[in-house]
Amino acid sequence: MRIEDESAFVLHARPWRETSLLVEVLSRDHGRLGLVARGVQGPKKHVLRAALQPLQHIRLSAVLLGELAQLRGAEALDAAPRLTGDAMLAGFYVSELVLRLAPRQDPSPALYEAFDQVRQRLPQPGLAWTLRRFERDLLDAIGLGFAYDTDGDGEQIDPAARYRLDPEHGPRRLHLDGGSADRTTAPTGAALLAIGADIAPAAADMASLRRAFRDVLRHHLGPRPLKSWELAADLARR
Repeated sequence: MRIEDESAFVLHARPWRETSLLVEVLSRDHGRLGLVARGVQGPKKHVLRAALQPLQHIRLSAVLLGELAQLRGAEALDAAPRLTGDAMLAGFYVSELVLRLAPRQDPSPALYEAFDQVRQRLPQPGLAWTLRRFERDLLDAIGLGFAYDTDGDGEQIDPAARYRLDPEHGPRRLHLDGGSADRTTAPTGAALLAIGADIAPAAADMASLRRAFRDVLRHHLGPRPLKSWELAADLARR
């Protein structure tokens, strides 16, 4: 199948053989695609190589043959965001999440739009909120999300209560007499209602949301952790 003038975001690229690259992209109409870019390491291919850098927005043409597509051409549609420090690590993180959780060749306009938005927000202040919004939108787009105004039993979220996010059933209320060790660090109902309404929660709630979403993502990722998580932990130790 031929793919012509397809808009996509580059997620990852790595060398393959002597002069080629294996590239993963999130495309508008075909979902996540694996591309073989042949002969792009030559001296006359620097423009094409530049277009295949992570987070670059491109227009591509390719021929899809089974699991991988043969890249026929690509051009940059804009300049990739210039990221440093925590924002650079966050860019690696959001791309890796899509690589690990989004199935290949499964179109998702919602995921494409969410990635477009997070890419624009990464250089801006408020990185923690940017990442929580993307985690929420990613889970929704791939069919693993849940409501934030009702709990897993259909009860309305209580802003003053605390909840854990069950990966399969959504918010579960933590009771005072339940003896839960994580109650003091679990997100409040107010935080869940805020993220459900796309309103930045209070600063004190941001860390609890980070832990809650990480537990959900870890469940769906399985036993192999994200490399971006390992890198962040290593940098924190140093």
